[in-house]
Amino acid sequence: MIPEDQSGQAIGIDVGVTNVKMARVTPRGEVLAREMVPTDASEPDWPERLRARFLELEGRGEPARWVGAAAPGIARADGASILWMRGRLDAVEGLDWTGLLGRKARVPVLNDAQAALLGETWQGAAAGARNAFLLTLGTGVGGAAMVDGSLLRGAIGRAGHLGHMCLDIDGGPDIVGTPGSLEDAIGNCTIGERTGGRFETTHDLVAAYERGDAAATTVWIRSVQALACGIASLVNILDPEVVILGGGIARAGESLFGPLRQMLAALEWRPHGHEAKVVPAALGEFAGALGSAWNAIREGRS
Repeated sequence: MIPEDQSGQAIGIDVGVTNVKMARVTPRGEVLAREMVPTDASEPDWPERLRARFLELEGRGEPARWVGAAAPGIARADGASILWMRGRLDAVEGLDWTGLLGRKARVPVLNDAQAALLGETWQGAAAGARNAFLLTLGTGVGGAAMVDGSLLRGAIGRAGHLGHMCLDIDGGPDIVGTPGSLEDAIGNCTIGERTGGRFETTHDLVAAYERGDAAATTVWIRSVQALACGIASLVNILDPEVVILGGGIARAGESLFGPLRQMLAALEWRPHGHEAKVVPAALGEFAGALGSAWNAIREGRS
């Protein structure tokens, strides 16, 4: 939904462990500027440096009417800050974004995967969808879900961590203690374990699969089968119009989507032939920045 009042601009900020992405947009989705800068999360002054880069970006145009932020972790139910984030980007936990950026109006904060899903349903691969979920396939498996036009947040903001669903009750625990999780079945975090130490990255595994390597093919197809089982289960639970796959592993293209389509044809419950679309993410690394900007616009207009 586009706000009736089309005046003003928004800036969305997406903080990652490696980079900070920022985007200046209009309520119609026109991207006026975007930039990516290193986070340097190991240095304690990174929030102040982020503030300086934000002010620099804002100063290159008219003052932003809306500002939104996204970061890893569990966002507070009221969207004021990140409630929980440990081990990778601790400084975002409890960070007062409104004060940091010197804003009079509140800066709403989202989990980064939730922001990416908002971006994709606003201007990306699932534009206009009201029921969708996103899986980001990278080091781990992030996720977010939209149900009837609203982000699924849950009681404490934990909803949407789809990578931690259990696929094997006898499997080892993942980083949150879930046995045999989807994250461990396809995430790059377990590639050494799944390949007997032969490959260090999923990219290398897929390259070997594309060359016809038999052992690599066995591992890769089993990984995709785990993903297919996870998607089929989530389709039954959430009944989406669109399933969006993002992250570095999703860039494998037909090496991923080809076998995945065949597997879902056998696994997915399709009443009267209804099939959930499975599509690659379209907005790349700036999905979260665009989604956090859109979240701020929506909140500012509510």
